[in-house]
Amino acid sequence: MGRNEASLLALDPAEAVAAEARALEAQHGNASTEEILRVALDLYGDRIGLVSSFGADSAVLLHIVAKIDPHVPVIFVDTRKHFAETLSYRDELAGRLGLTDVRSVTPEPEDIAAADADGALWLRDNDRCCHIRKVMPLARALKGFDAWISGRKRFQSAGRSILPAFEPEEGRIKINPLAAWSAADIIAHMKEHDLPRHPLVAKGYPSIGCMPCTDKVAEGEDPRAGRWRGQDKTECGIHFALPGENEDGAGI
Repeated sequence: MGRNEASLLALDPAEAVAAEARALEAQHGNASTEEILRVALDLYGDRIGLVSSFGADSAVLLHIVAKIDPHVPVIFVDTRKHFAETLSYRDELAGRLGLTDVRSVTPEPEDIAAADADGALWLRDNDRCCHIRKVMPLARALKGFDAWISGRKRFQSAGRSILPAFEPEEGRIKINPLAAWSAADIIAHMKEHDLPRHPLVAKGYPSIGCMPCTDKVAEGEDPRAGRWRGQDKTECGIHFALPGENEDGAGI
């Protein structure tokens, strides 16, 4: 099955992508992580990329993808608000795994000048800050791709508890090959393959985002409790529907 099948072309573009995601989920949704990735990489070729935060669990998915094809584009959104440890970890992992196409994308200078000239937008409106620094750069980076790979997992939050392996999003297929993995699976894989952990994990940060909006997590707390602590916010916005090619992300 592919994007060129007559049955899909006859549909509205959004309906076609949704139908494609449903078909892929029905056929491969319960397959192994490696099989899901091989299906996706074979199907979309140079029109698929992996989006990675190079966060606490990122080494696992990057390791599996690198074993299959180290030339897959890996997109990292450099918000200019990351911990220095995250940037160092990105470079360490890319070198260790032999990833050949890590693309660091940044906010547009004019967007920062217009909305966050003092660098404190995260204090006033963290949704807008995420939009300027993460959502918009990723939308630009994904132009030309028909699919992208995410490292989300069902155990991470209630909102991800029914996460499928294949889902439609703004005219693309999003692939979640680690959806069924548990926290124990992640740790076991990292130990088995001697993968380095993000240096902040040992300091009490099991979920790592931008420095101003990431806090340490106490024992027994939800692993994502340190993200936007004390607020209703649970997602940065890149895992909501991305803005269309010519939109500014209204509603995100």
